[in-house]
Amino acid sequence: MTQPEISQKQKLRVLIADDIQETRRNTRLMLATIDDVEVVAIAANGVQALQLAKEHHPDLVLLDINMPEMDGLTAYKEIAKIYPEIGCIIISAEKDPATFRVAISIGVQEYLIKPFTVDELEAAIARGRERVSHNRAKLAQDNQVRKQREVYLAQLAVEYSKNRRTDEKAMEVFEQLAHNPECEFRWLQTLAMIYVVRHEWGRLKILATKLEQRTKK
Repeated sequence: MTQPEISQKQKLRVLIADDIQETRRNTRLMLATIDDVEVVAIAANGVQALQLAKEHHPDLVLLDINMPEMDGLTAYKEIAKIYPEIGCIIISAEKDPATFRVAISIGVQEYLIKPFTVDELEAAIARGRERVSHNRAKLAQDNQVRKQREVYLAQLAVEYSKNRRTDEKAMEVFEQLAHNPECEFRWLQTLAMIYVVRHEWGRLKILATKLEQRTKK
């Protein structure tokens, strides 16, 4: 699930998560002074942050590292699984190089040390906006390429099915189509037939499980 690229006139939708009420309040007041920023949700822990992110789909999350129930880094990893284009600013009272490296490794874009100034927050927000726009543009491009590839594979599938091809190339095309959760049922059936002809019993067993799951939905 993605959103259009953020223009400079659109408000950047931000979620704040911190277990300290005063920090949440101060951060919200700081953000209120920054143009084109809107706080859409405030959480007291990582679990709440994840739930509120699902409900409000912010453009950027501002997460404290040390929170009860779920820490900020874990919360970001879970949120990014759903919204890979989302921006993230991690805040912490400690400047720990090891934690910083972990944050960067999972895709966190900014890291602020408490107490931070409005200027520091504004600069991080500005960089976050740019990264979110870049991420969304790249996702849109990747989706377009994926759709074009799926159309091409479907065209090959029609041709191969018509000619009753069961060679390795045909099997590869139908297997690629089968990776799509929304693959047409007829292509899955065709792939099953190819497996039977080629005596690919192990692959057929895996595909049969997938077909059974599809029929139960």
